[in-house]
Amino acid sequence: MKPKTATYRKILEKKAEEVRSSMSAQKAAQVVNRLDVPSDEGDLSQHHHEEWIFLNRNTLDVKLLREISDALHRIESGHYGVCPECEEPISAKRLDAVPWARYCVTCQEAISARIAEGEVIDEYEEAGR
Repeated sequence: MKPKTATYRKILEKKAEEVRSSMSAQKAAQVVNRLDVPSDEGDLSQHHHEEWIFLNRNTLDVKLLREISDALHRIESGHYGVCPECEEPISAKRLDAVPWARYCVTCQEAISARIAEGEVIDEYEEAGR
C-alpha cells in the first residue's frame, strides 16, 4: 500500500496547488473588477452577481483545500484509505476518483442521506471517532 499512498500524496499535493493557483487568479480578477465602478443599476447588479459567484467559488475551494489537507494528514498518520465510520478500506476505485475521500461509498451515502434529512453532522467530530 505504501507505493500507492505515495501516488495519492502526489495527486493530493498537485490538486492543492491547482486550487491555490485558481484562488489566486480569481482574487486578482476580483481586485481588478473592484477598480471598475459600476455606472448604472444594471452594471451594479452584474457586479454583485460576479462577487456572489466569486465568494461561493472561493468557499468551495477553501472546503476542498481543507479536505485535501485532511487527506494528507491521514496519509501521515497511517489512516488514509480507511473509512472512519465502518473501519473498512475505501476502494481504490473511489480513491482514484476522489483521492480526498474520507468515507467509503456506502457510509458517504448514509451520511449524505442523514444530512438531507436535516441532521447536522460535524465532519471533525465524525473524523475523531
